[in-house]
Parts: sequence; C-alpha cells; structure tokens
Amino acid sequence: MRIVFEETSGKIILQDYPGYPVAWNGQQFRIWKAMPPNEHYFGLGDKASELDHRGRAFTNWNTDWGGFEKGTDPLYKTIPFFIGMSGPSAYGLFLDNTYWSSFDFGKENRDALSFGAEGGELDYYFFYGPDPKAVIGEYTQLTGRMPLPPLFMLGYQQSRWSYFPETRVREVAQEFRNRKIPADAIWLDIDYQKDHTVFTVNRDAFPHFEDMIHDLAQEGFKTILITDLHIKKQAGYKPYDEGIANDEFVKNPDGSVFVGDVWPGPSVFPDFTREATRKWWGTLFTDFVHMGVRGFWNDMNEPSVFNAEHTMPLNTLHRVEDGRQYRVADHREIHNVFGMENVRATHDGLLALSSDIRPVVMTRAGYAGTQRYAATWTGDNTPTWSQLALSVPMLLSLGVSGYPLAGDDIGGFGGSPTPELLTRWIELGTFNTIARSHSSLNTSNHEPWADGPEQEAIRRRYIENRYRLLPYIYTNMEETSRTGLPLMRPMFLEFPSETTLAANDREFMFGHDLLVAPQLSEARDPLIVELPAGAWYDYWTGIRVLDKSPLALHPKLDQLPVFVRAGSIIPRQPVIQHVEEIPQGPLELNVYPGPDCHGSLYADDGDTFAYQRGVYFRVQFSCAANADSLQLTMSSAEGTYTPWWKNVQVTVFGTPRKPTRVLLNGRPFEPWQFDADNNSVSVLSPYSRSGLELKIID
Repeated sequence: MRIVFEETSGKIILQDYPGYPVAWNGQQFRIWKAMPPNEHYFGLGDKASELDHRGRAFTNWNTDWGGFEKGTDPLYKTIPFFIGMSGPSAYGLFLDNTYWSSFDFGKENRDALSFGAEGGELDYYFFYGPDPKAVIGEYTQLTGRMPLPPLFMLGYQQSRWSYFPETRVREVAQEFRNRKIPADAIWLDIDYQKDHTVFTVNRDAFPHFEDMIHDLAQEGFKTILITDLHIKKQAGYKPYDEGIANDEFVKNPDGSVFVGDVWPGPSVFPDFTREATRKWWGTLFTDFVHMGVRGFWNDMNEPSVFNAEHTMPLNTLHRVEDGRQYRVADHREIHNVFGMENVRATHDGLLALSSDIRPVVMTRAGYAGTQRYAATWTGDNTPTWSQLALSVPMLLSLGVSGYPLAGDDIGGFGGSPTPELLTRWIELGTFNTIARSHSSLNTSNHEPWADGPEQEAIRRRYIENRYRLLPYIYTNMEETSRTGLPLMRPMFLEFPSETTLAANDREFMFGHDLLVAPQLSEARDPLIVELPAGAWYDYWTGIRVLDKSPLALHPKLDQLPVFVRAGSIIPRQPVIQHVEEIPQGPLELNVYPGPDCHGSLYADDGDTFAYQRGVYFRVQFSCAANADSLQLTMSSAEGTYTPWWKNVQVTVFGTPRKPTRVLLNGRPFEPWQFDADNNSVSVLSPYSRSGLELKIID
C-alpha cells in the first residue's frame, strides 16, 4: 500500500517513498516519505537544533536533561508534529502516538524522511495549508489552542532557585520598585517548602508566608510557586495519607505502589491518567489559592526520578480512566503524556477553586495539546552565547508546533553570565512571548541591577519598552488564542514566498509587524540583517530604512535592531511598573504608512473570563495615503469593556514635509506637531468609542 497526497491539479504534495512500504517489526512501525531536494522541515517542539531540521534526526522521549547543548536530544517535550515547506506551499504531519518515537529528515537517506514509534497505533494526520499559517491553524484546531493568558504573564518576571528566606524575597521585590524597573511576578523555587515537600511551607525561613503573599500583591507582584508532582512517602503527611487511602498512586506490576527518589527522598506519584486522581490533585492547591498565590509551576514532570533510568521503570502501570472508560497501560505508553496530565489536573483544579480567574500554570514536560493547560519554557539552559543563539530557533520551533506561550531562562540557568551576555539576553528576552529571568543555586545574581548602573540602565530601558508594547503584545496574544498563530514567528511564517528566509533562525517576527534581529554572538563581526522585500522603518527612531538588504550593522551594547513593516499601526502605552497600575497619559498609535496599512487593538480586564461574556474592547485601524494626504481611520469599539485611556496620541512616520493642516472627523484640528528629525507628525486627539478619522494634508 502506498499513499500519495495530491492537489486537484495533480501536483504531488507528499508521497510514500517508492519501494518502502509501511514496515512493522513486532509492535514497532516505521513510515518513509519521499523528500524533495528543496523542502524544509520545521517543528517537533523545543529541539536543541537549527530551525530547519533537514538532514537531522530526532527522538521523542520526555527527558530531564539539565545543561543541554546544541544537539542534545531528546529533551523535555514530545510534540510529534512538523511542517514541510516547498517554496511557499506547506503541509503538516502529526503522528498521534505517545510511545517513544523518532523522526529522520534525510539523515539516514538523503532522499527520504521517515518516522515511527516503538508501539501503539499507526495514527497520523495530514494537513494541507497551502500556506504555513493555515497549517498551524488546522493543527491547533485539532490539538487545542492556548487560552488567553492573564495580562501579568506578559510582563517581566523574576525567578531563582531560590529566593530564600522570606527577607530576600521582600528585598528583591522592593529593589524593583525602588529602582523603577517594571516587574509583575516573583517565582519561588523548592526552598520555600519544608524539606522539599510539596504543599508545605518552611516556616523557619518563611515565618510570615501569608503576609508576604499579601504584601507582594499590594506592591503589584504576583507570586508563583513551584509544585513538583511527587508526594513524599511519609505517614502523617496529608497528601500521602489521602492518596494511599483513595488509591491515587502509580503502581508496580505486582500491584504495590511505585516509590522513587526525588527531591524529598522516597516519593510516590499520583496516577494522573485517572480522572478521580486529577480532581483530587486539584484540591491540594486550596490553601495556597486562598492565600492569594496566583500561579503554579509544575516541574520534574517528564517524570524525572533519581535512578538509572531517570524516570519510572517502563513496566510501571497506569490506570487510564476518563468517564466510563477504563484500561491499564504501562509507562511505555504514558511516559510522554504524564506531564500533560499533571498540568491538566493543576489547570482544572485551579478553575474549580476560582472559576472566573484565568489559571496560571507552567510546565517543563508536555505532549501535543499541552498548550491548552500550561505555559512552558525550554528548561535548564546555561549562560553561554551559544545558548542565547539556540534560544531563538527553540522558541520559534515551539511556536510553530502549536505551543506559543513559551520562554527560556533569561541569563541562563546553570551558571553566571558575563554582564554583556546578561544584558543582551534581557534585551532579547523582552521580545520573547514570556520574559522570565531564572537562575540556579550558587550562581551570580541575575536581577536587572546586577553588574552596576550602566548595565542596569540598558536593561531597564528594554523592560520599560516591553511594558510600552503591552497593548500590541496583548492584542497579538488574543489573536493567538483564536488562531494558534504564535507571537514569536519564524520569518517563513510571515513571508513564505521569500524562500531565502525559510531557514533563517537568527531573526524573527514579533507579531505581524515587528522584525527583531538580535546580536547573538560576542564576536565583533558585522550583524547581517535580512529584511524581506518592501519598505521598513527603524522601530526606535521611526526613520524609514533604505531599501537595501542585507544590512551590515554594528549594534552597540544598548542596541537591539528592531524594524517595523511598512503598513503597520502599533498601539503602545506610557510606562507602568506593573499591569495593575493605570497608565498616565494617552494611548499611542504609531503609524508606519505602506501597503495594506492596518492594525488592531484588543483589551479586557486582563484577569477574569468576563471577556467571554462580552466584556472586552476591540477596534480596527486602517490608513490610506495618496499624493497629498494620509487618512487614518479608527473603527467604533466592539464589546462593553471601558479601557483606561481618554486621549489618543497618533504619530505618523515617513512624513517628509510639514503638513499644511490636519482634519479630525472632517474638521480642522490643532494643535499638532511636526518633527523634522524623524519625519513624523503627532496629533493628540480626544478618544471616542464611536471611532475617529484623522486626515493629514500635505
């Protein structure tokens, strides 16, 4: 049997490799597909590799691999989905199989790609775009999409293993506020717990834990706690006693409870494939939620065990119970979905405890579809320039694999970065979907003020820019929740016809409009930036970039090249210190005239599900230019939510001459300003929900 996917015209999209039928070897199977010479391959989650996987092979088996490097495989997640692209045309393939699996994109045979698994059903889905955005939309329609996160998750966040004791947590928070460096969350690692035991508090180190949570909230900080999935084997410890009484834990083949060593010592593991166990697990968060803890970080859920296999034995048994269905499965089948079921239980438990508050969960391990329940990060990286460079393709790969709400450990987890490296990483991190700094024990401080006032000033400016861009970021994330398209996008996603950009994993698009070209090396060679065809503007100055690509730049330490696509309208706001602070000043609309000039803005309360009941705000923008004028139109508002701004500051870039007059809703309007240095016109207008029409006449 041979399968060929064709367009109606007869053009072949994907076909089985001639002479290689589907092969079975006992429970194992493998499939081969013909690999055209000009085809590129993207996806598979956070693989420590170049963006384009052609010529490489990978395995999928969730693995706790601290200090990974380029080429380390496998890592923490299993997402057996990839996109194939020949020119602008794209298709997707998802192998829905939870066993150990592997993908080979021409490493063994340069003319064939292959994939297979060690057991389970041969069950794969084929998606035809024909463009890559459509493929991602179809794939995430099947596996689920990221729910809209609370606004604070898009602010700057600070973490460490560990902020300890309580006085240190308070000190770090106070330093952010004293130094006027915006931040929204403090993350606490395992040392807030008593003897590394989950759902406990070390009262010796955190004597006023509840007061600390409250006081941080008063200063605009959300507290997020790590909660590993292993339960200490100790009689008298409530979660253990309840779990034993209700038969909640994973079993050995002989029916005894599996015990493995992890952080608290001998531990047992909830059987998250049981619906009843997931519900029980959710109740364990009750006390912390009532204290005001805002989110939970589920680590070690590959699952990681301190033994020779680094996980549970393969013959460990799980009871798969969902509704009326019941069966027993061994760990070979469940391993890769164990982390997803863990965060599913956490997510659903938080919803049960606070039904109108958007749950915040972070996971290290996952399978396709985990994006429905938790954000993620790329795991235990190291503070090296090579890791900084690797972070870009890893995060881009997660995004095109349907997992858009992701970040990395800014500054590197397992070591001490140089001041220059940390500054460059913070610059780049403020243009990642999640901007969270995290570091390990016995490393240098990674806070923005580390390394002196010069470095602090640069880092503050980029974090402030992140907060200025929050209206743009949140608008894009609302789109992500509806379409699956990531905020952090590889170049091929926005420019599929420009085949020279297909494998570019040094630059990326931040939403539809911003191109980010970070300095990823300490070498002093020129930074080569490839701009797609069309006009572009410098984001920092608003000046139109000369139509010349590639650009050879020499960015100073305080410079991160960012460009705006002509035809964009970018909403921004005044700087705030955290998302609960009301911006003081007007909403800013920066207009960059060009083809198909448009933009949008979405807002809501940033925390609850009221937006699903119509309490949201959405407007559309468009601009049209001719020989002697430019007209900007803002639509009337959708939804019942009332945003914070009373005025709108419109700045139109690319205006070579001072206009003769400005019309607002058809009438002459003043005052307005012309800036000859960056060729821009600025107009401060009162805001009306019914919209506005602004016309600038040359």
